[in-house]
Amino acid sequence: MAYKTSTVYNLIICFFITDTVLSDKAATSGNVLILLADDGGFELGAYMNKICQTPNIDALAKRGVVFNNAFTSVSSCSPSRAALLTGTPSHQNGMYGLHRTVHHFNSFDTVTSLPNLLSAHNVTTGIIGKKDVGPAAQYKFDYEQTEENNRVNQVGRNITHIKLLTREFLAKANRDQKPFLLYISFHDPHRCGHTDPQFGPFCERFGSGEEGMGLIPDWHPIYYQWEQVQLPYFIQDTEAARRDIAAQYTTISRLDQGVGLVLQELQSAGHADDTLVIYSSDNGIPFPSGRTNMYDPGLREPLIISSPRPRSRKNEASFAMVSLLDVMPTVLDWFGIPFPQETNDISQTDTAKSLLPILEKEPPYSEDDAVFASQTHHEVTMYYPMRAVRTRRYKLIHNLNFGMPFPIDQDLYDLLNRTASKQPLPWYKTLEQYYYRPQWELYDIRADPAETRNLHGKYMGRTSDKLAPCRRANRVVARRQAGAGARGGGAARALAALAARVGRPLAVRARRRAGARARRRARLPSAAASLAHSAPTRAFILLVLRSHV
Repeated sequence: MAYKTSTVYNLIICFFITDTVLSDKAATSGNVLILLADDGGFELGAYMNKICQTPNIDALAKRGVVFNNAFTSVSSCSPSRAALLTGTPSHQNGMYGLHRTVHHFNSFDTVTSLPNLLSAHNVTTGIIGKKDVGPAAQYKFDYEQTEENNRVNQVGRNITHIKLLTREFLAKANRDQKPFLLYISFHDPHRCGHTDPQFGPFCERFGSGEEGMGLIPDWHPIYYQWEQVQLPYFIQDTEAARRDIAAQYTTISRLDQGVGLVLQELQSAGHADDTLVIYSSDNGIPFPSGRTNMYDPGLREPLIISSPRPRSRKNEASFAMVSLLDVMPTVLDWFGIPFPQETNDISQTDTAKSLLPILEKEPPYSEDDAVFASQTHHEVTMYYPMRAVRTRRYKLIHNLNFGMPFPIDQDLYDLLNRTASKQPLPWYKTLEQYYYRPQWELYDIRADPAETRNLHGKYMGRTSDKLAPCRRANRVVARRQAGAGARGGGAARALAALAARVGRPLAVRARRRAGARARRRARLPSAAASLAHSAPTRAFILLVLRSHV
């Protein structure tokens, strides 16, 4: 008995020693500040835009590493944020569409999020701005000032208010004398034409000081002429589109001034030299071929990381292939906290990686470097499942619902409705090509960066043969996931059944009940739950792409 008692005491002592070591690692590693734009793109001086003025973000880039091959894992607001905060893609975290209002999507109750994990390791966590994820218990911050207890424009666009909330949080963190994660999620430069049309298509008049627009004291508005904007290749060259870009520039400049205010607060609080700063965006800009698409304008993201550590690179570019899934393991690595190995019985070890080593040294170049992406919903009515793998040279897209027209985000109606009045639509695609997509799309990004020449027909037989094992692997993963991840047998059975039909077009009608039942979490499972993410699938798809070189 004495031996058993001693063993128990030793275990208890080891537990507290281990917990203390982990806490001490977090306490000595510094802090993390994440700055996230909402539908932000490459309209930044750091990414060679010569028109839109962003001096504060550009200055941050000079103190860190600018990533030129960063991608989101899903091109939609809530799913991308859930992926960033869990380090897992949608089919593992459960967030398939928008969280807010009528959409009601939520992550699985079993996910482990970044704020929850950090809180368990004695790190103070705070969020200011747009949260747009749930359930609340799975994404719990110690300090929360979001759309859930404020007006989203006030906490997401009013940069004076954001500055003061940042000051409040940093004062609390200094009193607590604990390391912190502060996640500031701006609402700029998201469109607001269908929610707050009085403020303009991008809320560029909000807080401008004009009559009825309110005043943001710290904002010095910069207005742009529509003729002078730098139009990306994938946006229609019309006056309407150019005016939208000009309005977007104004809100990006407001975002940039907000970034400057936040960084000044960080310095005033004494944390400029002990804080890892990460700037990025959730998904592509809100234009056709951008947000909700698997094309590069929907997936590629700005990513700037500035580290105060002496060995970290400064004012350099990285061409490593990275994903926003990598943000969580990067933050955990910074605090010395291990990354969770499994979610819903699915291994996470092949899903995401820490980017801290890249801040010191560029990794070896490989043509097989790849990122993976998926899309299932955006708005609840926009069911159009897609899976994609992107290497340095090739991209393979699987449109599972290819028999149906691609659903259009309500923000984009005005840009695509010119044909109704027989107006010209100068564009790099036809509307027919945009709405009706083939089951498979294969692009040589190096030769065809606009992704307009589908090579799949040329390699159709080879691709089909190579992907046969993928489907078998998907069914295995889906069965494991269905058995471990879903609450209730209905969702589990649906997930397995849909995944088993991965090769056929699917159409799911989301049925909504009125009243309280409509507020239940949506559980519309992905049709091919793991096409672009399970380890066996990665290997086989990369083999397919290599065979085309």
